[in-house]
Amino acid sequence: KKEKKKIIMNMNMNSVFRAAAAQFKSPEPVLTHAQRVCRLYRRSLKLTFSWAFFRDLYIQEAEKLRAEFDANASLDPNSRKAQLLVENGEAKLWEMQHPDPYVVSYAPGGTSFMRNPTLPNKIVYNFDVPEGLPEEKFVNPDMTPVRQGEKGTVGAVLVDFATKTMS
Repeated sequence: KKEKKKIIMNMNMNSVFRAAAAQFKSPEPVLTHAQRVCRLYRRSLKLTFSWAFFRDLYIQEAEKLRAEFDANASLDPNSRKAQLLVENGEAKLWEMQHPDPYVVSYAPGGTSFMRNPTLPNKIVYNFDVPEGLPEEKFVNPDMTPVRQGEKGTVGAVLVDFATKTMS
C-alpha cells in the first residue's frame, strides 16, 4: 500500500508542479507567414556563412538560396504548399546546423572579444589626468556604449560563452 500511495503522491505532485509552472510559462509567439519566411531566410544565410566561409563561395550559395526562396514567392501564404515549404525549410535548417557557427569577432565568443580593452585615463596618466580630455564612458564587452540603467553601469557584465550572450 505504501508504494501505491507514494506513486499517487508523486503523480499529484507532478500535476501541481506543472500547474504552478504553467502560470509563469509565456506562450509561444504567433508569427505570420511572412515573419517565418524572413526569419528562415536570415537564419539560412547565417548558417550558409558558417559552412561556406570564403566570400566568393558564400555569395554563390547565397544566390542559390535566394533563387529557392524567389521561386516560391508567388505562393499564397495560406496554402498548404507554402506552409509545408516553410516547415521543411525549418527542419532542413535544424539538420544542417554547424557544430561551431561563425561568430562576429567582437561579439561574445568571437576571436577579438575583449582582446584589447581601452585602459582608463587614470591608469594611462598615472592618476594625473589632464584637463580637457573627454569624459570616459562605460562600454559593454562588445564595445557598444552602455545606456543608463543597463547592468554595465552597475559593475560587472556576465557573459555566457555557451549561448554567446551578455547578461
